Amino acid sequence: MQKPEIKQDVMYLLLRDEKIAEFNQRRTDGESCDLQQADLRGLDLRELDARGLDMRGAYLRQADLRGLNLSETQMEGTSINGAKISGAFFPKELTPEEISLSLVHGTRMRYR
Repeated sequence: MQKPEIKQDVMYLLLRDEKIAEFNQRRTDGESCDLQQADLRGLDLRELDARGLDMRGAYLRQADLRGLNLSETQMEGTSINGAKISGAFFPKELTPEEISLSLVHGTRMRYR
């Protein structure tokens, strides 16, 4: 696995600045973004529309993911160590054990 990246992509930078509403609107307007291997640690992403996002290998350590619907988000290889996940809906390919291992130990989640 590659190391998490701080990208120069405009859409990624909106997330880093926690401008979630603007990010969602620009995606609705058709703008694409690359969140593979993205460093999103510690961000408040609660209002993120994550449908269809490719977050494979992303680093979400201590991010606030509460209430997010991640069921249509590609998350293989993502790490959620110490993240807030109450009410989050994860992809069906992720077992509860994988989610727990990543949450507690920072392992990268594997699809089954």
